[in-house]
Amino acid sequence: MTQFKSTKIFDGFSTAFRQHRATHSHCQFVHGYALKFKVWFEGELDHMNYVCDFGCFKRNGIKEELANQFDHTTVVAADDPHLEIFRKMDKVGLVQLRVMDHVGCERYAEWVYNLINDKMLEETNGRVRVLKVESFEGGTNNSAIYYPNVDTHQPREITGIPNGNTMSDTDDDVKQNNNPKTFI
Repeated sequence: MTQFKSTKIFDGFSTAFRQHRATHSHCQFVHGYALKFKVWFEGELDHMNYVCDFGCFKRNGIKEELANQFDHTTVVAADDPHLEIFRKMDKVGLVQLRVMDHVGCERYAEWVYNLINDKMLEETNGRVRVLKVESFEGGTNNSAIYYPNVDTHQPREITGIPNGNTMSDTDDDVKQNNNPKTFI
């Protein structure tokens, strides 16, 4: 079975949030970033020779759901001690509040992974899956990557990586391996 990969960047999401547990830093205060997400897809090619038809994201509602969650919104953790203040601000129209179990770049990457992977698996009858999602805090050098537990991934032998190195399909880094076979 031949597997192909493609990537898509979703950007333009102005999001405010705070890390209420980060009492040691300025991240405890409401601040914002222009978030962007890079999504890696893997699958067999379809009849148009696409791994993923990027036109589907409007049709299946992914773009709309991303914008609803992250575009000009204020994201607050469900356990934030000031959640009721944020709810009042939302009620009077000062913010568009989104409450998540957890906030931050890492958890946003996980949320986007779950949203897009579930829809892609359904839409393609399992032909396409999301490998990982990288979440970027715009204007900074910060990002976080989420990918599912790699223990559930079955490696497959590939050729073309020199010197007996291996490359995981959930990791772009080539790793040294003394095993003469190469797996992905």
